[in-house]
Amino acid sequence: MVVLALGGLGRGRVGYAWVLTLFGDYRGSVRRTGLVWVSPLLLRRRVDVRLRHWRSEPLPAVDANGTALRVVVLVVWRIKDTVRAALGIEDHEAYLSAQVESAMARVLSQLPADAFHEDAPTLRDAEAVGDALTRMLKADCEPVGVEVYSAQPTGIEYAPEVAAAMQRRRIAAIDAKHRDSVLTSVVDAVDDTVNRLTTRGIVDLDDYERKALVKDLTVAFYTGRTGGGDCA
Repeated sequence: MVVLALGGLGRGRVGYAWVLTLFGDYRGSVRRTGLVWVSPLLLRRRVDVRLRHWRSEPLPAVDANGTALRVVVLVVWRIKDTVRAALGIEDHEAYLSAQVESAMARVLSQLPADAFHEDAPTLRDAEAVGDALTRMLKADCEPVGVEVYSAQPTGIEYAPEVAAAMQRRRIAAIDAKHRDSVLTSVVDAVDDTVNRLTTRGIVDLDDYERKALVKDLTVAFYTGRTGGGDCA
């Protein structure tokens, strides 16, 4: 009898719980710390309920344009419902990994990684992407007792096979945007110059002469601001 009693003694630790079963049937959970006694007839399964961090390997994904990406996600999570988590799934991190891939595929496919020629929402807004990913992953993991606090992409990059081509597109877009900005300022400067010349009576121009002056000034101003090149 003494041996049986001593066999039921155990020590509860901070950050851990025991799920108790008898012949496969759930019989309760123990979250207490310190010395506790549990019937030796019950099978004890220790469950880690501490707050944990899980960082993925670079995972494959595609954006809204179908462009291949590689994404690293950091998830902060813990086991909240020990019964569901212990009896519902065998490997919590493997389950979490599968759900991250699923949620990531749904979230990332809604936006392009970059909007090269327009101001539009993209995957570069890490906060918005993280919020959407967290909400989706939280809903997916709740039924099995896993609570997700945060799921944030720590890196969204183009896949190696398309990275060089997308980098060239990005550079071309930046260059085009710069040229548009320069040309807009040049046009404004030319318009102001011609108006000043005519309103002050310095020159008297007909339509043909005005167009010629505008063209010459545009070429001169644009060349001066870009350091050379062709306005066309």
